[in-house]
Amino acid sequence: MFRQKRVVLIVILIVAALFYFSGLSKHITLDSLKEHQQTISCFAGENRLAAAALFMAVYVVQSALSLPGAAILSLAAGAIFGTVMGTIYAVTAATIGATIAFIVTRYLFHDAIQARFGHRLAAINREMETAGLSYLLFLRLVPIFPFFLINLAAGLTRLPLRTFITGTLIGIIPGGFVYVNAGASLSTITSPGNVMSTRVLGSFALLGLFAVSPVIYKKFARKF
Repeated sequence: MFRQKRVVLIVILIVAALFYFSGLSKHITLDSLKEHQQTISCFAGENRLAAAALFMAVYVVQSALSLPGAAILSLAAGAIFGTVMGTIYAVTAATIGATIAFIVTRYLFHDAIQARFGHRLAAINREMETAGLSYLLFLRLVPIFPFFLINLAAGLTRLPLRTFITGTLIGIIPGGFVYVNAGASLSTITSPGNVMSTRVLGSFALLGLFAVSPVIYKKFARKF
């Protein structure tokens, strides 16, 4: 078992190293997307299924290996496929990639972490088993922690896989829609960081609080 885990880890490290040292990371930028938008859009127009499959494959790999470029890919989805289909492709691919990262993390490190720190993580494990969906929706809706970090951390807990998939799929739709919709008007975007306005972030924070409100209510109800 240990040997199999080591092989999986080595493969992941090799793929990640190839991404960085091959120079691919230099092409996943806003400037590169704008420069090649017309060419990519023409290809997608003539090869809709192939373009969608290729885009989703790239997005799945990016999310699964926690590589940079998620925001650019979401903008690209809007620029290439439009707001509706772009959101569907981006959210679906991101969820699949996140699920792969979750499963791999659980396979590689969950048992070791639980064996060493299980007594310290007992309370967290109970919360994840009973109210994991609420917590995950909050983390997905409110961009406090990086997307990839949530994938990895969740894999180390006892959060059920079904709950992770559901919470991720639902939780990333609002943010994904905002980026994809912005990508549909790519020429107006000067920086990926400018897509999320203070008002939008505030709206997501309210949605996150609404998602976690049942947990808060139960905790207060127990005290009275």
